[in-house]
Amino acid sequence: MSRPVTVGLDGSSESLAAAEWGAGEAPACGAPLRLVHVGDQPPYGFVPFAGEAIPAPGADRREPMLREVAARLAHGRPGLRVGTGQVPGRPVPVLVGEADAAEVLVLGSRGLGRAAGFLLGSVASGVAARSRRPVVLVRSGQPGRAGEVVVGIDLSGVDDGVLGFAFAAAARRGEGLRVVHGRRRASGPDGPEHALAPWRTKFPGVEVACEPVVGEAGSHLVDMSGGACLVVVGRRGEGALGPVAHAVLRHAAAPVAVVPHG
Repeated sequence: MSRPVTVGLDGSSESLAAAEWGAGEAPACGAPLRLVHVGDQPPYGFVPFAGEAIPAPGADRREPMLREVAARLAHGRPGLRVGTGQVPGRPVPVLVGEADAAEVLVLGSRGLGRAAGFLLGSVASGVAARSRRPVVLVRSGQPGRAGEVVVGIDLSGVDDGVLGFAFAAAARRGEGLRVVHGRRRASGPDGPEHALAPWRTKFPGVEVACEPVVGEAGSHLVDMSGGACLVVVGRRGEGALGPVAHAVLRHAAAPVAVVPHG
């Protein structure tokens, strides 16, 4: 059975944007979509859709929210398989566990340092820093945009998981891939072409452009995110996001995928 594309849903506009992104990604991956609400906190700012009954004061709004969002996402997407779940526990460890069983975990975020709501700020960054599977963070207004996939790599330790995720994402979308790297060791056997060669063979339809940069890679990735449908960054180790991931998550204009490696 395929791993699902799992979305953490709290009712905020950011988590609804994450659900829209997940609904587009799941069929492209040949995977079901799973919507989860974690813990006992009521949906954050969620307003029932037109025509739906408004829950009575004090009523549990979690299940109606999950049901309504699932119905909305399934409408017009006949191939989309949607499941829902309510999971007790603390958000960060529960969502890290949900990610373990997922193709990718998708969360809403307003950017780090602006905590407001259940899956925003510290929760989103905490999950992205600890997850053993890729995590995509989405802000309102970002799902469904066109543009290339942008990936940042470190030539001193290129990871196939990061490149594989980026190439597959570009192939599913029929978009090009822009590979951003420092100028150090940009030529010879340890240059980007050496690392990219097997992935070019596996994904021959993906047009690849290499972008050597000078200075902090995070700022360059943020600049390029304005024309991107997705920005992919790696995360080495567990428990902390590096400076590049921090910068991109704070300021990128496109959804950001954090892929653990090493």
